[in-house]
Amino acid sequence: MSVRQSLLAILDQGPCYGYQLRAEFDRRTGGTWPLNVGQIYQTLERLERDGLVAKGESDREGRAYYEITDAGRDAVSSWLSSPVERQTAARDELAIKLAVAATLPGVDVARVIQVQRAATLTLLRDLTRTKDAIDEPKSPEDLAYLLLVDAQIFQIDGELGWLDHAEGRLARAVAAGVAGPLPLNTEVPKRGRPAKAVQS
Repeated sequence: MSVRQSLLAILDQGPCYGYQLRAEFDRRTGGTWPLNVGQIYQTLERLERDGLVAKGESDREGRAYYEITDAGRDAVSSWLSSPVERQTAARDELAIKLAVAATLPGVDVARVIQVQRAATLTLLRDLTRTKDAIDEPKSPEDLAYLLLVDAQIFQIDGELGWLDHAEGRLARAVAAGVAGPLPLNTEVPKRGRPAKAVQS
């Protein structure tokens, strides 16, 4: 999720001050990813440094309003018309946890998977109840919130499928005798990058 681009897109609707941006972000994302005000002002400072927003005058209450620049509008247009680039090797805490657990002595990896599956199913049930309670969107806020809930439900469905797959892979590895603890490598690692292979 890009906080920077989201805040910039909100500013494209009109000048805002920090707390106002926070409220608008929450309103447009259903409060799914709450931001703290410090993060918002830090992002605004970077946007100003990069010439994408300009800090205006403060009002009588001391609130400084930020306005988008032409360069900022171009950045919003570019963001909205471009696909989200997904990294092929994005860090996934659960995948890393299972990978490491599978190499440690005395860890019941099947149990780790079962515990995760139970927690994931609970979350799926909660999100499904939330979605069903709204039924159909009656406002732009409802629509934004339901889009985010739907995305989470699809991700959780994918996680459940992956857990089933991981459980099967683990069982096959155990049967083939390739599962087990991975001892520490006691060789001192060399510093620097490994030398490139010379091609002939």
